[in-house]
Amino acid sequence: MKLSDFDFYLPEDLIATRPAKPRSSARLLLAKDGAIKDAHVSDLVKIFQPGDLLVLNNTKVIPARLFGVRKRESVHGSGEAKIEVTLLEPTATPGTWWALIKPLRKVKEGEVMVFSETLSATLTGKDDGQGTLQFNLLGDDFDTALAEAGAMPLPPYIAARRPADAQDKDDYQTVFAQHSGAVAAPTASLHFDAALLGELKERCVEFAEVTLHVGAGTFLPVKVEDVTTHKMHAEWGQVDETAADQITAAKREGRRVIPVGTTALRLIESAAAQTGEIAPWEGETDIFIYPGFKFNVADALMTNFHLPKSTLMMLVSALMGKERVDQIYTHAIANEYRFFSYGDSSLLVPEK
Repeated sequence: MKLSDFDFYLPEDLIATRPAKPRSSARLLLAKDGAIKDAHVSDLVKIFQPGDLLVLNNTKVIPARLFGVRKRESVHGSGEAKIEVTLLEPTATPGTWWALIKPLRKVKEGEVMVFSETLSATLTGKDDGQGTLQFNLLGDDFDTALAEAGAMPLPPYIAARRPADAQDKDDYQTVFAQHSGAVAAPTASLHFDAALLGELKERCVEFAEVTLHVGAGTFLPVKVEDVTTHKMHAEWGQVDETAADQITAAKREGRRVIPVGTTALRLIESAAAQTGEIAPWEGETDIFIYPGFKFNVADALMTNFHLPKSTLMMLVSALMGKERVDQIYTHAIANEYRFFSYGDSSLLVPEK
């Protein structure tokens, strides 16, 4: 199974840099029963069936991009230089984070970086191209200062086209986000607004919430030609007892379990990996889903359109079959669907 098998040509003008407004007005490609239909996310009220269980990832994206100055003393006196930081994940030490730092090679341990009047950090170490930062604040004080000083960590393919702005703090967050910790959004969920959720509940569609803190590793490229040798990054997730019971009941009663987004899918399949049945689960998962994978929980998937040669292309190919995914993406490109995090969505229902 070669990396090149998952490549395709994508015109750059199909990469969305802003989301559809309102959220549920985005287009939706429905792939079901061998057919492909064009719809809109708002049509999910007619597409989903009473009793369907949607699994939502309720992680909350933190404003992890920080811009500031570093202060250092030298034989020539004190000086300042611009610094750019992307927080990755907290370490075991309170107030300390792993981070990507530009320019890391010029920063020395012990140097202080100032991001606002209230927020600063000291470089305490370097390892494998990352730095560890000890912040001057903890808990709610840190969260408040970060919310004021930080910007949303937009994906590289958007950030290369425009900087994050205040609008992204709303656009790049789901309406049901609860638990802070992600540095990338579960983007399929961005299409849901309060009105759509309400209409789906009236149709007796059910919801289970799980948490997977999406990491920056989700944007890392696959660098091996034999994709089966690729090593996935690890992300922390939790399926609590309530969600596990909801999913178990749906499977027992023959109702569909439909994760919204690849993060929710990867998490529930991780929670079922040992026994083949869902159970409460908490920990780090580096599950890698590619063609040949046996799905134990997911009956379908709502997901956006993914990057060429990405692990997410491999995941949807595992669910739908490689030839079927080729048909879906050919149709999406020909019909000018918008791609990636702020783009349109799809509902993929594999044939039984």
